[in-house]
Amino acid sequence: MKWCRVEVGGRAIYALLEDSRLLELDGPPFAGGRSTGQRHRVEDVRFLPPVVPANFYAAGANYRFHVEWAKEYHRMSALKIPEQADVGYRSPSALIGSGADIVIPADSTGPVEYEGELVAVIGKTAKRLSEREALSCVAGYTLGNDLSERAWQISDRTLWRCKNADTFKPMGPFVVDGIDPMAQSIGVRISGRTVSEYGTSAMLFSVTHWISRMSQYVTLHPGDVLWLGCDGATIPALKPGDVVEVFNQAIGVLANRVVPGES
Repeated sequence: MKWCRVEVGGRAIYALLEDSRLLELDGPPFAGGRSTGQRHRVEDVRFLPPVVPANFYAAGANYRFHVEWAKEYHRMSALKIPEQADVGYRSPSALIGSGADIVIPADSTGPVEYEGELVAVIGKTAKRLSEREALSCVAGYTLGNDLSERAWQISDRTLWRCKNADTFKPMGPFVVDGIDPMAQSIGVRISGRTVSEYGTSAMLFSVTHWISRMSQYVTLHPGDVLWLGCDGATIPALKPGDVVEVFNQAIGVLANRVVPGES
């Protein structure tokens, strides 16, 4: 199943992708949404983030090479290979859908870099799951671009600006189920040139480990998302006029244009 959330005719709806058309649903698929019978052309809709999460989790430092690269390239001396899965939080207000503009704040002082990631979408309430049970609460997977302003990442104690500025979290375009989250290829293009491609099999901690560990302490709710980190270098930095795309064969292409913010 491949589904999305879009705006059409001034309405935000969920829809299934069937035969290159969007079949409208009366609610999210993971909550039993049913077909309304209406169909829409993909070119007639505006993509929204697939869900509006109550809780937005981020699996930081989940790839060895990325941690080692960032520590050296950006002189982030505090970074280290984690001994255990340590989840972070992001702001849902930073989310935008595919096709929306990424706005670089006018007072940004450092490079703004992409981080193309696989995202797990929670589909049902879960608590104290074993690793064997962990994927039972997942509705599917989508793509995310974890934009980061690197100067602010060093200076801000809580990462509040560097990771959570408005528009800094593109997500979408579709959610798909039935794929192996540990066997995906995630790539990034900037203005048509591939700048990053990696396999999720290199995660330091598996998807099942993250979900199981988190669920021992916090209740996971339908619509929550877990961004699973990125691998490799995240250069060149983005600049106004760039179009950045995160892509995966099963999920599709998350595409956003970069624009300057107003001073």
